[in-house]
Amino acid sequence: MATYEYRCPRDGTFPARYPIGQAPGQVRCATCAAEAVRVYSAPSLRAMPRPLVAALDRAGRSAEAPEVVSRVPGRRVAPARPAHPGHARLPRP
Repeated sequence: MATYEYRCPRDGTFPARYPIGQAPGQVRCATCAAEAVRVYSAPSLRAMPRPLVAALDRAGRSAEAPEVVSRVPGRRVAPARPAHPGHARLPRP
């Protein structure tokens, strides 16, 4: 059995399971009984690692509502060093 995706004009997408090669082009929506058409997409051949799924989820969420940050994550700002008093007397190029 394979999972196929169908799109209802009222309720959106929903999954349906049929034997491989026997999925109809249209089915009735279980919620509203309207005609739902089959959506063709790439097959899910294997599971992705959890860290990758989490990263993709974060990227998708940031497209809709980006996080506000005050600095670049992971970078530390070095404290300003006081200038040596002797440097002020050096000739400028």
